[in-house]
Amino acid sequence: MIDTNKLRENVGKLEENHINILLDQFTSSSPDSAQTWKVVEAIQQGIEIVGSHFETGRYCAGDLIFAGELVDISMKKLKPLLGIKKNNHRCMVVLGTVEGDVHDIGKNILKTLLEISGFKVEDLGIDQKPLSFVDAVREHHPQILGLSGVLTLAIPSMKRTVEAIIEAGLRENLKIIIGGNSVNEEICHYVGADAWNKNAVEAINIYKSWSD
Repeated sequence: MIDTNKLRENVGKLEENHINILLDQFTSSSPDSAQTWKVVEAIQQGIEIVGSHFETGRYCAGDLIFAGELVDISMKKLKPLLGIKKNNHRCMVVLGTVEGDVHDIGKNILKTLLEISGFKVEDLGIDQKPLSFVDAVREHHPQILGLSGVLTLAIPSMKRTVEAIIEAGLRENLKIIIGGNSVNEEICHYVGADAWNKNAVEAINIYKSWSD
């Protein structure tokens, strides 16, 4: 079994070679789905370390981009082991990083985990204006809207997005969750969302509770 503490530390340090060695050893050991989910959670925790280092100035934007590439490579290795549900969509989800923020590492992890868990996902990408979310909700009729943002400037963008959803008459029967390093219960209330979470793996439980 993989040492998840070591994996978390190596992700936090952006140690590509060590990460690949650990994951290759893990995937070759015929792990089950439950073990693989724990590995994904360790990667998520490592990304939280990367985010903290970015906030304190230890890491730069280039490091965040590299971290995103590491996550993409890691998830490609792990995705086949997570137990993908086909043709069994729980509900429709629209995801996107809000206006002014171009970070998508956590969002991309969440998208993969949602798809694996049986959700149909429409990912709008990064730096999305409130109107883009309004248009997507009108078009796709999701049950859940996920707003992502790493930077503190994402918070007012999240609020403007929720306000735009309300003004468009689309808030009823729509659950909204916000995610990112800067969110908490107070910000969730300020933005007007229904829930918040900083960890994509933990957030999956909220999405599932809304779709059951």
